[in-house]
Parts: sequence; C-alpha cells; structure tokens
Amino acid sequence: MLALFIILIATLALVLLARWMYRRTTPDAPPPAAEVDSGCCGAHAVCEKETLLNASNKPVYYDDEELDALAGIAPDDYTDAQAAMLADVFYTLKEKDVAGWLRSLQIRRIELPEELRDEALLIVRERRGL
Repeated sequence: MLALFIILIATLALVLLARWMYRRTTPDAPPPAAEVDSGCCGAHAVCEKETLLNASNKPVYYDDEELDALAGIAPDDYTDAQAAMLADVFYTLKEKDVAGWLRSLQIRRIELPEELRDEALLIVRERRGL
C-alpha cells in the first residue's frame, strides 16, 4: 500500500513539473481584441482590470476548466487531489494573470484554500505597487 502511495505521489509530482515546464516554454498568444469598458474611464488610479471586483459575470478561463467541479465546495472540504489541482493551476500562472484568475474564480464560485489565497493576494498587492 505504501509503495502504491509513493508511486501516486511521484506521478503527480511529474505531471505538475511537466505542466509547469510546458507553460513556461510555450510563447504567449497575442491577447484578444479588448473591448473598451465603459466603467473604466482612465480617471482612477486603479482600473477594474487591476482589482478583484467583478463588473461582468462572464468568467475568463486560464486553461482551468476542470476547476468548475469545485464550485460551491468549501476549501476545508477539498480532497488532496482537488487542492493539488488548484495549486497546479496557480503555480503555473504568470504573475500578470493572477488578478484575472481570482476574478474568474469568484464568478465561478470557486474558493481557494487559505494558503493559496494568501499567496495570490500577495502577488496582486505586489503588482499594484509597481
């Protein structure tokens, strides 16, 4: 039983490493043509793009459609595999995408475990300070 558990953990680690390496080596696709948001007039120090508030109810997916299965589940009720799924997506995001990903999770009613949420909010705060 212990050997099976070790093999499972090693396989999960290899999958996470391969996905991380793939995302790091894949060039960025050009962003889609952006619509001008009437709520962002440019007169404020922080536009909606840089906040975690939602003006639209349309989620943006970051190659994370599988996370929709976590909608409505409390973070304390996640299995280890579900928490690993969230961590995998989070750790492979580019820093500039974290705020948008968090907005998307809010719209989709997906909550992050406390440790991931703290790390994500730290990244958002650091980027706002730039």
